[in-house]
Formats: sequence, structure tokens, C-alpha cells
Amino acid sequence: MSRALLWNHLGVSPWIGIPLSMAAAGVLALVVAYPCFRFRITGHYFVLVTLALSGIVLQVITATRDYTGGSLGYTPNRVPGNQLLALQFDDKITWYLIALFVWLVRPVDLALDRPQHEPLRHGGDLGGRGRAAAAGVNVTAEKLKITLISALMTALAGALYCQYQMFISPDTVSGIAVSLQMVFAAIVGGVYVSLGPTVGAIITIMLAEILRIGFGTKAVGWDNLVSRRAAGAVHHIPSQGHPW
Repeated sequence: MSRALLWNHLGVSPWIGIPLSMAAAGVLALVVAYPCFRFRITGHYFVLVTLALSGIVLQVITATRDYTGGSLGYTPNRVPGNQLLALQFDDKITWYLIALFVWLVRPVDLALDRPQHEPLRHGGDLGGRGRAAAAGVNVTAEKLKITLISALMTALAGALYCQYQMFISPDTVSGIAVSLQMVFAAIVGGVYVSLGPTVGAIITIMLAEILRIGFGTKAVGWDNLVSRRAAGAVHHIPSQGHPW
């Protein structure tokens, strides 16, 4: 949403606004994550902290409705035709190629794709952190790096989503449903494998679309219920058992 505000109110090009938005998200992620990791607030407790932060952002957006549109959402100013400078395209093929490029980058996998990080990657518990530290990994620094990369990529994805839809709302920016959908996709596909979140996203999105087409409004929320059950079942399966 910050990118859209910069475009509408100050005329800042998305090519400048998107990096600025990513930088703001990165700073906020470090400010929140550092004290959490420093004082061992990890696992489920760190999840609660991030959900609380998401709720705060949602309330701030809603409260500043004179600038953000509040709960009604916000629409970036549109320019006619395909405009590379404004990052606005009428055809979906262009956006598909942009999304494909962003997916191919996958910097989080590169950040963890080192042998000494294997204990950290497969163990968020105390034992996993201990094995990672014994292997010479600065656990706090690595977690901060991963959190920073995740925040940057999430901000980038949100900005591109806003450009594609030409509309943004508090629910799509900071709604708990979006957060849960990402978590369910990651768990269903496999948390400890590179393509797990991608596979999980395909499964959960296809499930939602099949239910929407087949049952319409009668099946509202069913996809989240099924995904939650599936995530709970898969979470107890060892990572070696994942087919992908």
C-alpha cells in the first residue's frame, strides 16, 4: 500500500516506490525480529508476535482512511494502455512472466542452501539451534537474514499484486486470512524442502477454486478448513517422507 500512496500522492514511479516499500518492510522486520531472537522468542511465540504486528498494521491502515481509503480499500491512479514506467500492463501474460521471474529467484532457498545450515533448516527447536551453532553458524544472524529476505520478498509480492489488481485493501495487505493461507501452503507442501511452498500453494489454491466453482457461496471457508486439517496431518510427518 505504501507504494500506491507514493504513486498517487507524490507521483513516485513504482520503480522507485517498490524498492522504498521493500526497504521499509525490511527495517520493520529487523526491528521486530532482533529483540525476539535475542531473547529466544521463537517458534509459536514468534508467530504470535508477527500476527500481532499484522493486526496493528491493519488497524493503522483502517484508522488513516483519509489517506489509505480505510476498510474500503485503495486504488492506484491508472494510466492508459501499457505503461512500463508506471508498471501497468493490460495483458496477463506480462504479469505471468514477471511472477515467474520472481519465483525463479527464490533467495530464501539460496540463503539456507549450505551444508552447515542443515541443522538450522530442519530444526527450529533448541536442539536444532545447538547443532547449527556447533557447526559454526551464527544462529541469530542467520535467522535475521532469513527474516529480512522474507520481508523483502513479501513486500515485493504485495507491490506486484497491487499493480496487477490495481486495488489494495487492509484484508489483502494485513488480513489474518492471507497469513494463514501462506502458512497452510508452506506446511502442506513441505516446510523443509525447496519446492514445498510452491507445491502447497498449487494444492491450496486449486482446492479453493474447485470449491468455489463447484459449490459457490455454500463452500465459503471450506478450503481453509481442509487446508488446516491437511497442514495438521502433514506437520507430523517427518520431512524425509515428503514425496517432493
